[in-house]
Amino acid sequence: MQDFPLDNVLGVAAIAVSLMAFFWEFLLVGRKRLGYRVQMDTPVTGEIESVFPGVLPQLRPDGTASAPDLHDLSVVLVRIENSGRSDIDATDYSAPEHDPVGLHIHFPDRRVIGMAVNELSDDALGDSLRPGSGIGAREDTAHRVGIIDLPKVPLNRKDHYKILAILQRTGGTGEAPPPAVRVKIKGGRVAETSSNTGLSRRVLALIVFLAAVVTVQFVMALHTEATSADSDCVAGDLTLVGSTAFEPAVREAAAAYGKHCEKAHFTFEFDGSERGLSRVDEEGKGNPGLLAVTDGSKGAGFPNLMPRTLALSAFTMIVHPAVTVPNLTIQQIRDLYAGRVANWSQLGGPDQAVRVVNRPVGSGSRDAFRTRILGDEQPPAPPATVCRTVMTASGPAFCEVPVTKDMLKAVAELPGAIGYSEYSDAAKASGVKAITIDGHAATREEVLARNYPFWSVEYAYSYDELPADSLAAAFLRYLTDKAGKDVLRSYGNTPCGELSDPTSCTPGR
Repeated sequence: MQDFPLDNVLGVAAIAVSLMAFFWEFLLVGRKRLGYRVQMDTPVTGEIESVFPGVLPQLRPDGTASAPDLHDLSVVLVRIENSGRSDIDATDYSAPEHDPVGLHIHFPDRRVIGMAVNELSDDALGDSLRPGSGIGAREDTAHRVGIIDLPKVPLNRKDHYKILAILQRTGGTGEAPPPAVRVKIKGGRVAETSSNTGLSRRVLALIVFLAAVVTVQFVMALHTEATSADSDCVAGDLTLVGSTAFEPAVREAAAAYGKHCEKAHFTFEFDGSERGLSRVDEEGKGNPGLLAVTDGSKGAGFPNLMPRTLALSAFTMIVHPAVTVPNLTIQQIRDLYAGRVANWSQLGGPDQAVRVVNRPVGSGSRDAFRTRILGDEQPPAPPATVCRTVMTASGPAFCEVPVTKDMLKAVAELPGAIGYSEYSDAAKASGVKAITIDGHAATREEVLARNYPFWSVEYAYSYDELPADSLAAAFLRYLTDKAGKDVLRSYGNTPCGELSDPTSCTPGR
């Protein structure tokens, strides 16, 4: 039943009901519709002559001025009208052809002592309501019902006439039963009408039905959206290790995932790409709750680890704020890291000894720096030491830091320092300055155009294939195909799935 398209069925049903109501109301029974309305039914106290002076002789059926004793009187005004969309002819009344009477007004517990035709919408209607046309009053004494007979009056659209009657109570107590109109129209219907305010019951019922359909569809849409959102909402525990450069983006994506998947729990133990790969290689067999994220591919040392590309990530060179050099060429960066430049004044900067800050071997950021900037033929850098020990060195000095946050801290604190980090981390850090390479900035557009050289591919690694119903698999789908892409993009990364050629999302391209 989960795949049953109930929302489509409801939509079709709503359209069908609307069309049926339209055809029924306006093309079938609504075409010919005779309406009636009791506009007044009022008891009268006192003598009829004093209340309606001169009216009684006109209303008495025999036309004479003599009358029986009158008491328990009431005055009734009934409007007969064509409320349909087509004209009503004399032949439309369902009465025997030879019978001139087409309509009857019944007054239970009352008899008619006088009547008159009133308010013709068209004077031509009077020809059908003259004496001898079938109009008259009578009484069904057996059932104590007064009756007014009316002829088969042709009525054009919106035509109407009114019947004013004086009635006398013949039985019963309390309020008299209301008048009832007895008539049938061929191919049409008869309905009690009201003033043109408010809605008819049928229209109200149709509105309620359509509102119910819209409500159900809205609820189903919300349920579908929630189901869609929850389709990859997997409970469990996942430990994320690896690149400290990519850690902020992964942390934020995990927090966003956890907002709609409250039973998903994440642990973060980022301490470098190589350490993350080693941990998954050692502890990941049979454990889908462990995932490594790295800057660049794993290399040949981890044959059991399965890669998944995540995004292109831009890196940048960073310097101490006092270093006024705004741009470096790739060759100048190589010279700095090879020890061939001892003072920033050699590159147009201040008279300040160079402090070169590097990441240790095995760092994903260092591998990206070596691959994209230094090249494999670059001679090894001079021996490095702990950065705090080179603070007072008189000449050029080299040091290493284990993770990205230490790189940012060292460059900010060491006068004359130069280092590198993922661009989004550098942009948010205080105390460091990002510089361009060969005149190009670390923007998404420059990376995609391959004008900017310092970039890498972020990978996720698991031990063998992940079970499809594991939290790790669901989180990777979230990062690559769902809202997690927005988080990666906010950090300046370009999700691989958004590239015109996703196969170009490899470090070697």
